Amino acid sequence: MNLPVQRPLEGVHPTKIETVLPERSFGAPGAVPQQPTLEAERLYRKQRLAAGYRLFARNGFDMGGAGHITARDPEFPDHFWVNPAGVHFSRITVSDLMLVSHEGEIVQPPARAKPRLNRAAFAIHSELHKARPDVIAAAHSHSLYGKAWSALGRLLDPLTQDAAAFYDDHSLFTEFSGVVLDTSEGEKIAEALGPRKAVILQNHGILTVGQTVEAAVWRYLALENACQVQLLAEAAGQTRPMPPEVARHTASQIGSEIGGVYAFQPYWDIVSEEEPDLFD
Repeated sequence: MNLPVQRPLEGVHPTKIETVLPERSFGAPGAVPQQPTLEAERLYRKQRLAAGYRLFARNGFDMGGAGHITARDPEFPDHFWVNPAGVHFSRITVSDLMLVSHEGEIVQPPARAKPRLNRAAFAIHSELHKARPDVIAAAHSHSLYGKAWSALGRLLDPLTQDAAAFYDDHSLFTEFSGVVLDTSEGEKIAEALGPRKAVILQNHGILTVGQTVEAAVWRYLALENACQVQLLAEAAGQTRPMPPEVARHTASQIGSEIGGVYAFQPYWDIVSEEEPDLFD
């Protein structure tokens, strides 16, 4: 496999691929944006992947470098792009991303950083991508509220409109046994996730997936927020979850893939304008 390695020129940023958003109304599925060539689609995903890491850094989802976001390659679906271990999320650029096979081989190393693969990233994400061919991207970190909620060993309730996006569409993994370094536990996490968009990893944190990088990253932000809201609400008093039929209807309105792309777009606009070095 020979992919062109584009090394950045000093002071020159590669072209930013903008998102062309389709018309959308609540509840309508909408078409996920597609690029005209495999090369363009690859760059599109990598640019949003780098922006996702920058967003994680901005939100404090970067404790000790724990966490990872991956994006499946459009040409080689048994390979995914991921950050090199040891580079702070706020410094990740497009050229830093590594292409890794499902067997753990670094097929394309980063242009500048050392090619170090986070073993937990590989153990978890390789199995997720294997088990879910529909998943383009997966996001995981050790963020504060997701981690706190995971210690309760419970699913979230549909307490708010935003939380309802995960109603009947997230699961619980209860077999934490230490740092995930073996693909066998990655298989168990993938099994617990099933066909859903998110999984709460008991005593560990949260993980989200999507058919776009944008949806996976946005869902992580939204799930972290839902964990925070429920922790606050339960600390304040008796909660009042919405009825199942209302939660189900609300989820159909705001929980779609294209909805995740729309929700991610304002963050993309800000990060891509304020941190253009991410395109290096």
